[in-house]
Amino acid sequence: MPSQTFTIGELAREFDLTTRAIRFYEDMGLLAPERAGQQRVYTARDRARLTLTLRAKRLGLKLTEAKEILDMYDSPRDTAAQLQRFLGVLGSHRAQLEAQLAELEANLAEVRAQEKQARAALARAAKPKAR
Repeated sequence: MPSQTFTIGELAREFDLTTRAIRFYEDMGLLAPERAGQQRVYTARDRARLTLTLRAKRLGLKLTEAKEILDMYDSPRDTAAQLQRFLGVLGSHRAQLEAQLAELEANLAEVRAQEKQARAALARAAKPKAR
C-alpha cells in the first residue's frame, strides 16, 4: 500500500495557509518534501510536522525551538533526554507568558484606577455649583 502524499496546494488548503508560508517552513528546515520534477511532494511525516509546527506557533514558541524539538524526535536518541529538553522549552516559555500576564494585569489595574478617577472627576464636573 503506497503511503499518502500531498501537494503544497492540498496542505495549504487543509491548514488554511499560503503556499508561501509552507515554503518558508521548508526553508526553515521544518519540512522536507520530496521532488517529482518541479513539484513538491509532501509525505504524511511532513504533514505531521506541519501540524506540530502550527501547534508550537499557537503555544508561542519560536520556529527554531519548534524545529529543535521536532528534530529530536527524528533522531534515535534517548526519549527521556528529548522530553527533558521539551519540558525545558515549555517551562521557559510558560515563565515568559506568566511574566507578560503579570504585566498585563498590572496595566489593567492602572487603567481601571484611571477610569475610576476620570468618572469621579466627570461626576464632580456634572454637579451644579452652589453660589
